[in-house]
Amino acid sequence: MRRRTFIQTLPLATAATAAAIRNPAMVRGQSPSDGMPEPPKFQPAGAERFIRPDVHAGDRPSGATFATRSPALGLNGAAGTAHPLATQTAIAMLKRGGSAVDAAVAANAVLGFVEPTSSGLGGDCFAFVWDPKASKLMGMASSGRSPKSLSLATVRSRAVNGSIPSVGAVSVSTPGALDGWWTLHQRYGKLQWAELFEPAIQACQAGDPTPQIIGYYINSDVKFFQRAGSAIEETANAMKTYLQPDGQPPCEYEVRRNPDLARTYQTIAQGGRDAFYDGPIARTIDAYFKRIGGWLSADDLRDHHAEWVEPLVTRYRGVDVYGMPANTQGLATLQMLNIIENFDMRGYGFQSANALQVQIEAKRLAYEDRARYYADPHFAKIPIEWLNSKEYAKERAKLIRLDAINDRVAPGQAPSQGDTTYFTTADKNGMMVSIIQSNFRGMGSGLVADGLGFMFQDRGQLFSLEDGHPNIYAPGKRPFQTIIPGFAAKDGVPWLSFGVMGGDMQPQGQTQIILNRVDYGLDVQSAADSPRWHHEGSSQSMGEDRPGLGRRGLLRLEAGVPAETRKALTDLGWPMGESDGSFGRYECIELRKQGTDRVYAAGSEMRCDAVALAY
Repeated sequence: MRRRTFIQTLPLATAATAAAIRNPAMVRGQSPSDGMPEPPKFQPAGAERFIRPDVHAGDRPSGATFATRSPALGLNGAAGTAHPLATQTAIAMLKRGGSAVDAAVAANAVLGFVEPTSSGLGGDCFAFVWDPKASKLMGMASSGRSPKSLSLATVRSRAVNGSIPSVGAVSVSTPGALDGWWTLHQRYGKLQWAELFEPAIQACQAGDPTPQIIGYYINSDVKFFQRAGSAIEETANAMKTYLQPDGQPPCEYEVRRNPDLARTYQTIAQGGRDAFYDGPIARTIDAYFKRIGGWLSADDLRDHHAEWVEPLVTRYRGVDVYGMPANTQGLATLQMLNIIENFDMRGYGFQSANALQVQIEAKRLAYEDRARYYADPHFAKIPIEWLNSKEYAKERAKLIRLDAINDRVAPGQAPSQGDTTYFTTADKNGMMVSIIQSNFRGMGSGLVADGLGFMFQDRGQLFSLEDGHPNIYAPGKRPFQTIIPGFAAKDGVPWLSFGVMGGDMQPQGQTQIILNRVDYGLDVQSAADSPRWHHEGSSQSMGEDRPGLGRRGLLRLEAGVPAETRKALTDLGWPMGESDGSFGRYECIELRKQGTDRVYAAGSEMRCDAVALAY
């Protein structure tokens, strides 16, 4: 399809829409002469000269006008991660004869070093695996529980404005990532366990240049930990791990190393998961938290085990879309799609005000249920079938108007009876892995155990402190989880292994990807490059919503959203926020063709340091 005819093929797409997409000068209703936006903070001197709202990307001779590049195509395998070295590692493992699971685990280990702002041994892990032998999608959840010795009374005594702090020992839950890797490898690995850590160990020792986006977040996170002061029991270890030898945060292109993490990986490579959960690393963690007055213990680590779970699923216009169950927000994507299916999205037009209005209102309705019902199913009975039903979605859809904002949005009444890295891999045998891993907010809690080289997650912040809430804090309980892999299939055949990182943005981003592919026919790369919306706020908090946003919350639109759409949504009364980079980060592998000449198409995110490759 020719680039200049793409927009014309979509119903109700006007000349103004096309002009806005081609001209990002139409940012927040500005003209190019309205002044310069503030440039990103992590930029070399002089870079502000190139932050121009009236300058846009070059013209591609084919495809969508806004696409940054073509999908990566291959016959034998593919990988997409948030860092080039991790993607190269995954491809190298596939070429060595490894499975898609081997490639994913090896890539995750590398990401723990090169992208500490989003991942690491201190966090949790969830994955979908398409098992080609069983022709079935498998779900794996490795979400750590709260410390058994930490009581609700103690947590409440440490609360700030009624919420659990995002830093310090009170926010730490048991790290689940490594046991997730081990569980995946035990079932689907082909290479030796120790082989998977060789690239990460080498990278930690040799070092890696600091990329633009990751460097920006390392700098901002380190400054936040330094400002937090007494809210974190101990920061010297974190500063030693993530600052340069001169005591300064790394600059762009500056080489970072982490010899402590290299030694930790060597211990794990030799001793397996038990080295971490019931061995020398567990003993180091136990001693560290005792020293700083925290609660995570060797008993908590010893008792952690990942679990295989049955994926949730809904059908959206003939496509089976899957969601992660357990204690995650995976159901929210399915709820949004169920509601949106009641509207003519293609008829409204790509990036039109009506199309975005329906999506935003569907998000608000689904997130009311998310805040009211989602929790650890081992502690609370969740009405999943009702929440995921088409009948319930039809009732919720009746609350959406195209000409007005719903100011009475609330959770449904159930009948009787919650920063991240996403990556994906695929191998020559048809196995596809959709995997997501996170320390939650930024780099995590601010706490790094002596000599281990990784930070502990602050996922415990997402517990509720409200009496009677399903997600209320309890010892030994898993908090609500924001991290969710995505997957879609057609007629029993895998189609998309995908994900969109970023807290509450994840179901919103996943929904936008599915609509871009199913309703608007965008390819695996253009679906990512399409401008996004992000709505913040809810009448009920899951521990991550900023206070004071009001019942309508805050709507953020990327620069590429057409000016007429932006104006129409503003005229409806949506409170508009600045474009702040909170629109998620995406990778995807599409099984484009199956059979003798299997073809994979891989797309990656232009909003971060990501790379997708296929061979």
